[in-house]
Order: sequence, then C-alpha cells, then structure tokens
Amino acid sequence: MAGLIVRASRVDDAGAIAALSNYYIRETAVHFGMREQEPSYFAQIIEHDSVMYPWVTAEAGGRFAGFAKAGLWREREAYAKTVESAVYVERGMEGRGVGRALYGVLLDELRKRGFHTVVAGATMPNEGSVRLHESVGFEFVGRFREVGRKMGAWHDVGWWQLML
Repeated sequence: MAGLIVRASRVDDAGAIAALSNYYIRETAVHFGMREQEPSYFAQIIEHDSVMYPWVTAEAGGRFAGFAKAGLWREREAYAKTVESAVYVERGMEGRGVGRALYGVLLDELRKRGFHTVVAGATMPNEGSVRLHESVGFEFVGRFREVGRKMGAWHDVGWWQLML
C-alpha cells in the first residue's frame, strides 16, 4: 500500500490504539477482553513495557491504520524467549497489506531483541487472521475448543507459531 509506514508505537498513539481495541472488545469476539480500556492504559504499556516487548503502529497517508504488539506468553522463566503477538487493523483497511507490514517490522524487532519463537491465537473462525499469520510464516499448531465465552457463545481459539 502506497504511503504506508510502520514505526515504533508512541505514547501519543494510545488514543487510536484504545479506540481500535475497544471496538474489537465491544463489537466482536475477536478480542476476548470484556471491558474497554482507557488510552492511559495503553500509554503506560507503550511507555514502560515496550522496552522489553515491542509495539508498532502503522500509518497510511498520515492516518492511524493499525498496530501490532508482542508480550509475555507465560510467566515461568523457561518461557522468557517466547512471546505472544497480536495484530489489529483499522476497519476498512483490511486486506491492503497493513497486517503484513506490521508483522514485518514486529518480527524483525523481536529477532533483534533475541526472542526465539512467537505464538499467536485467533478466535475461530477467522479467515483473515489465518491468512495473515500463514502469509508471514506462522504454522498452525493446534486448536483449543470452547475456551472463551463472549457474546453469548463459546469460541474456539486456533494457535499459530513462528520460529524466529
């Protein structure tokens, strides 16, 4: 996509990140969160946690187009070099390469930081997420059945993994 840039997320992205995240929390089962988050929540993560785990933001024509993040997968020390990733693309920007561009920068940054593997979960069915993850090299490794309940229904989560 012409005019697309991906850069490290900044504290001033927190409002747009909150708005997009809250849409997915409020309107979909894609995000298993149940409560909307304030921009200050995301600002704190970007300011403090991104020292360890990268967050990146996409802009298209100077406008927010989405974000990707990596974070702790599990707390036990043996998992220290494994991260979980997530990508959220602004509505209307799907299928235009934004997710792939976000993942390109995020995965490069994870490699630079010495991480070993990335896991990603996706509420099923979700063909867009499946295509995105597999297009950047993730391999399907399993499906957890009915592990999340949202919007009056049980949802499966598929899991993908990429060795860095």
